[in-house]
Amino acid sequence: MKNLTSLSLKTVQGELFVLDQTLLPQRQLWLLCQTVPAMVAMIKALQLRGAPAIGIGACLLLAYRASVGDSREQLLLDAEVLRAARPTAVNLMNNLDTMIAALAQDDYKAAAIACAEQLFAEDVALCQRMAEHGAALVQQGEQLLTHCNTGGLATAGVGTALGVINLAHQQGKNIRLWVDETRPLLQGGRLTAWECQQLGIPYQLICDNMAAMLMARGQVDRIFVGSDRIAANGDFANKVGTYSLAVLAHYHQVPFYVVAPHTTVDLACADGSAIPIEQRDANEVRGVSGAFGSAIWAPEQASVFNPAFDVTPAELVTGWVLDTGVYSQADIAMGILQRVIRK
Repeated sequence: MKNLTSLSLKTVQGELFVLDQTLLPQRQLWLLCQTVPAMVAMIKALQLRGAPAIGIGACLLLAYRASVGDSREQLLLDAEVLRAARPTAVNLMNNLDTMIAALAQDDYKAAAIACAEQLFAEDVALCQRMAEHGAALVQQGEQLLTHCNTGGLATAGVGTALGVINLAHQQGKNIRLWVDETRPLLQGGRLTAWECQQLGIPYQLICDNMAAMLMARGQVDRIFVGSDRIAANGDFANKVGTYSLAVLAHYHQVPFYVVAPHTTVDLACADGSAIPIEQRDANEVRGVSGAFGSAIWAPEQASVFNPAFDVTPAELVTGWVLDTGVYSQADIAMGILQRVIRK
């Protein structure tokens, strides 16, 4: 397998390494990943996260397992175990389906490796095209807002929503960015803020419940978020709190865009009600933990509701920024997603 490198994944002499995102921003630690249980554990613990990165990481692991001699039958079983690791992120399912097709070839080992390398390269290209389409929407001097983490840590390339924002910054548009801290795991505060510092993007970190005040003051011109799954009608799932932002944006007439590759669209999912929503550990809400240690601020037995994602209805979206272009509500109503994905 080729040596491949992204912010969160790399292969070195055929072996797969994953950047432990739970330790950021204080510490950068690369973990060797050689087994399916290890990959599943990393996905569930959010050491590896971001819908595109999860799908590519799972396929890189299968390619590694093929290279060390695992049978076709075992690899197919492993693909189904990996599929169940993150139920909301459809990129994982789509990428594994591509890998399963490769495993049907006579020389399945070579095919698996070539497939994983191609998926990695494809995501880099998809991210660049999304960035170009989205950055064209951004005007000089705008104040942008984003939620969760959608940069290079979540993809093989420059990212989805943060890729758009970074390209607008590189184009000299003099933007400023509001970064939601993003409960319950503070992925905006820990990860997006870290990426913005690396990229030199001017940003300010805010608590999730401050966005409404900023919009009311006219201090948010445009919102870009990512997605883990887009339904055929344009409804989409993203980190919990995205729906709230969309409602606020609609009320304050702030343009609201979802940025994702076409691999995030699930045509088998008619609308948002069919998107499975992962429930996470209650301790993520009772307190916080990370490289700095842990703290609990709620009663240890407090009953907790902790969905990882929520679903934003299509009628609240200004535009869908895909690698194939920017689509309006009218485009979605005419079935443009179906035509784009089936090409």
